[in-house]
Amino acid sequence: MRCLVTGGAGYIGSHVVLLLGEAGHDVIVYDNLSTGFPWAVLAGELIVGDTGDHELLDAVFAEHGFDVVLHFAAHIIVPESVADPLKYYRNNTANSLALLEACRKHRVRQFVFSSTAAVYGDPARVPIAEDAPCAPINPYGHSKYMSERMLRDVAAATDLRYVILRYFNVAGADLQGRLGQATPQATHLIKLACEAALGKRDRLEVFGTDYPTPDGTCIRDYLHVADLARVHVQALEYLRRGGASTVLNCGYGHGASVKEVIEMVKRVSGRDFPVHNAERRPGDPPQLVAANARILSTLGWRPAHDDLETIVRSALQWEAKLPVAGG
Repeated sequence: MRCLVTGGAGYIGSHVVLLLGEAGHDVIVYDNLSTGFPWAVLAGELIVGDTGDHELLDAVFAEHGFDVVLHFAAHIIVPESVADPLKYYRNNTANSLALLEACRKHRVRQFVFSSTAAVYGDPARVPIAEDAPCAPINPYGHSKYMSERMLRDVAAATDLRYVILRYFNVAGADLQGRLGQATPQATHLIKLACEAALGKRDRLEVFGTDYPTPDGTCIRDYLHVADLARVHVQALEYLRRGGASTVLNCGYGHGASVKEVIEMVKRVSGRDFPVHNAERRPGDPPQLVAANARILSTLGWRPAHDDLETIVRSALQWEAKLPVAGG
């Protein structure tokens, strides 16, 4: 298939681009490189551009005649979204509108959207099923949910079909060491803990130890990026077979606390490092764990790396290759 991958030079998008290339698809990566890297594009062609650039988008769509769009390009830092909400509504929501307009104009029939568990907010029940109420508690979650609504409404009015993938906490790196997270000022816990274990930061901060969880720290469903990448390829194949539009949680169905992750990083690395307890960050719910029965049945997805130690070990190996935090 002819695939446009926005944000394909970033952490998750680059892993998906690699698999798409290995599967024989024609790939165009469209990325403004604000958090992505040209070296991370290991398949297809890179076009440097912003999803808000209507003229460039129109020209790229007209030239390549895409069968499917996989949309990753987004800002993703929750505390930053609280401090600067318009940045998130501009990039995540308004630019998704521009992309959808290009899809409609050029009659793209299939769309895979990178969404987030943040659309659920602070859920009443855990694990969270896809039919749980969407009530985001931060601008990041709102910006993604608004994009979901636009996509659904466009699909209802046209022949576009979509798969919305709601990620839980993505972590780890390519098991062959080709790709991993190198984003400057990343906020992902496992990456930060790996940096601390390798001496790239002098301590690790834990934001909140008084949550209503067994050890007082937030619980998240950590998902290996290689398993998530395979979900996107399977979602594309699902749409190619004529599958109906759907929303799917991407997670393993169980969580680990912040303290449990830190202890795993210390054990796998064989190194201790200082941990500083800080106040809660705004916009962080106590628990986010996926109910994943729908993705298992719809795509036939079977995770291959559902193991916190595997996730941490791959992240550590990748981090050790980077000369400084952020690459």
